[in-house]
Amino acid sequence: MATFNGSHEQLKDRLLLAGIDGEWFERGNGVWQLKGPDGANCNWSSTKGTIWCDGKPAAKAALEGQIAAALDTSFEAQAAASVRATPAASRKVFVVYGHDGATRTSLEAMLRRWGLEPLILDQLTSGGQTIIEKLESVRKEANFAIVLATPDDEGHRKEHPEEKAFRARQNVVLELGMMLSVLGRSKVAIVLKTDVNMERPSDIHGLIYVPFKEDISEAALVLAKEINGQGIPIDLSKV
Repeated sequence: MATFNGSHEQLKDRLLLAGIDGEWFERGNGVWQLKGPDGANCNWSSTKGTIWCDGKPAAKAALEGQIAAALDTSFEAQAAASVRATPAASRKVFVVYGHDGATRTSLEAMLRRWGLEPLILDQLTSGGQTIIEKLESVRKEANFAIVLATPDDEGHRKEHPEEKAFRARQNVVLELGMMLSVLGRSKVAIVLKTDVNMERPSDIHGLIYVPFKEDISEAALVLAKEINGQGIPIDLSKV
């Protein structure tokens, strides 16, 4: 059986992005089932995190292959899965940022002191890829994302100039959405500069916001705890 330890909504979003769509039914005891159109079904236990498929053999095998690729998991025996080496990407953290280069540099240095490997978009070789293609490649490696929301732009509702506020760059908001869709809310932290009238890049319920006013170090302990809580060990006594 394969595994997925996020929420039901996160599972649906991940599968939908991979083109796996259909109607979900609650079967009881925390088990949800996605009925496929070709005679194969996906079953997921929200309590155990396990995924298994049933139905016509050929359709079942095809669905297992799609799910395994979408979730970066495997339907091999659990014993084999338990001895697999921890992937090298487990301590990689993707950093989304705008125009505040000094704060970005401070954040990168802080993450490296914690033994993490920050993935900075403009420091990665493109290999002929567009920015979106590069993000798609990087997100398969990163286990956590930090979105640095700094006051780079200004904006307000049409015909309401009195509501003018600072906001993050549009590319930051776009990349935030991509990280949320592939990693889930619990693995994305938005570090928000709050010494000015700053608009939050999203009002989606349950997002992790870590505020700071002048220096990124003000957000260090809270940010380290969030990362540590997602299975990426950090020695908090050194933060």
